[in-house]
Amino acid sequence: MAWNVFKFCTALRALGSIMIVFVLAIIGVTYYSVVIAHYGPSLFLGGFDMFFSIVVLILFHSLLVMVMWCYSSVVVTDPGGVPPNWRPLTDEEKGDADPLVGSGYGTAELDSKPLAVPSNYVSQDIRFCHKCKQFKPPRTHHCSVCRRCILKMDHHCVWVVNCVGALNYKYFLLFLFYTFLETTLVSLLLLRVFMEFFNDGEIDETPGTLAATFITFVLNLAFALSILGFLIMHTALVGANTTTIEAYEKKTSPKWRYDLGWKKNFQQVFGLEKKFWFIPAYSEEDLRRMPALEGFEYPTRPDWELPQRH
Repeated sequence: MAWNVFKFCTALRALGSIMIVFVLAIIGVTYYSVVIAHYGPSLFLGGFDMFFSIVVLILFHSLLVMVMWCYSSVVVTDPGGVPPNWRPLTDEEKGDADPLVGSGYGTAELDSKPLAVPSNYVSQDIRFCHKCKQFKPPRTHHCSVCRRCILKMDHHCVWVVNCVGALNYKYFLLFLFYTFLETTLVSLLLLRVFMEFFNDGEIDETPGTLAATFITFVLNLAFALSILGFLIMHTALVGANTTTIEAYEKKTSPKWRYDLGWKKNFQQVFGLEKKFWFIPAYSEEDLRRMPALEGFEYPTRPDWELPQRH
């Protein structure tokens, strides 16, 4: 039987907030190596060195602010959970329960009470979570680490100690983007130090500073290369309007119901307001006009048809 990679997430629960401390430690040693040990002192040299250091430090701190802003947003933002006792709508016109909710989704039954949920649920595939003992909206998956269902769950990320879902997926992507830019910048800045060391055979630094610089260079270069791969992968996922879990589940399906074209797929993650695209926030107007940003309602492609039930 094929190994399910997502079951590996159950081992991540023990790490807890240790990963946040680890991330802050990496940021700390990076700040020391770039600002305190190298480009900070160059501010007092005058001439081109001072001008170059000013540019470097402004760019470094600008990206660092964005990295910390996006990182904290991913960590503290609830990815989106299913409200207690959530139920799909019944089909009032037919006077019957949603035909998409049947015995294939468990033994739960719909009660006869009025159900205050979005009206277009009646046309989408509603599933039942046997672990949470309740129905779950479309594109919702149960996280074995968080022990609850997450709206449009992408994955549980050990680096942010949180699930990445409908309400913080954009923040996660921006965190990857700005971290890639920052780690690439740091790698290029510190590369000069090692070029001088290997060319001259010596360098005017203490062993401790040189060791911190070497560790910082290796870590940032490794993160830059690995994050580049994640950025490429998630760019493809956003373009297809799918998540990591959905891509794994539908790997044999040639057509995806939520693929509305690259532009609309992008807007379902980043919103319509361009001035909000590069910050971890949404405009109130986007939240009002685009229910997909809330994680419950998702339009489907017009040429997609529900599979026939037997």
